[in-house]
Amino acid sequence: MKLPRPLDPIGSIKLKIGLIVVAGGGAAFTYFWAQLGWLPVYTSIIAIAVGLVTSQLLAHGMTRPLRQMTTAARAMARGDYTRSVRATSRDEVGELARAFNKMAADLAAADQQRRELIANVSHELRTPITAVQAVLENVVDGVAPADPATLRTALAQTERLGRLVTELLDLSRVDAGVTPLDREHFELSPLLAEVVAEVEVSGRGNRFTFDVPPGKVFADRQRLHQVVWNLLDNAARHGPQGGEVVISARFAEATVVLEVSDDGPGIAPQDRERVFQRFVRGERAGGGTGLGLAIARWVVDLHGGDIRVIEPAAIRVTLPQN
Repeated sequence: MKLPRPLDPIGSIKLKIGLIVVAGGGAAFTYFWAQLGWLPVYTSIIAIAVGLVTSQLLAHGMTRPLRQMTTAARAMARGDYTRSVRATSRDEVGELARAFNKMAADLAAADQQRRELIANVSHELRTPITAVQAVLENVVDGVAPADPATLRTALAQTERLGRLVTELLDLSRVDAGVTPLDREHFELSPLLAEVVAEVEVSGRGNRFTFDVPPGKVFADRQRLHQVVWNLLDNAARHGPQGGEVVISARFAEATVVLEVSDDGPGIAPQDRERVFQRFVRGERAGGGTGLGLAIARWVVDLHGGDIRVIEPAAIRVTLPQN
């Protein structure tokens, strides 16, 4: 059963409050008149007027946050997320104002991330496209021969484009929440060796050291490959040229612990949680879109595991085995 809402057509909440005061006072005076048989006319009119004025004065502070929210909402529609609403009251209007400020902050952060995504993706796309274009122009103009070395350069840039597209597709799957896992038991060492071979193609000259005993892991092979590739590529880019990257693993009854470390400067303490957020690349980024570690955390979370920075230049992944 829907209750009647006779005040909906009125466009001012202050006027609504005034009408409520007048209606309440009128009902009270009617009751007294019915019980006593008389009513002081002038006193009643003055009492109603005083109540109406008082309600308007008090309602001004109550409705001001609502007017501020209206103004801020119109500014947000134009892309201005900097305005906030004063939220000092403890009533429902105050709660609404605090929720509105939180929503405005979230929208501002989302808008900033969108701008960073456009800037990062544009930069990442422009670099390999420019490189491939330059190689092809040199080959077409006869400046450079179409030998294996030249074609490998073009191939490396094409693979970089492919990785970027893959990361963006994975990001869309994260947002859509559609990511089924195909978990199976398989040996971990061959997977790590396969990923290392792929990372070595980048030509950074890193040395990869294994400390991985024989053992099987229960995971989605393709997704785990993605996690390891992101960790090794991250370590290779952030470490010094020709530096060492160490991959170690420990097998327990219920978990598998995988660690990747490099001899670079490491991640600052204040960034050790932020690096797993989207588009965060940190001070030592050295390229990349800021999506790799965010996708790695997403995959590990899908497996019910944990990923974290344990030392300045070491990241640990823990995966359950059941």
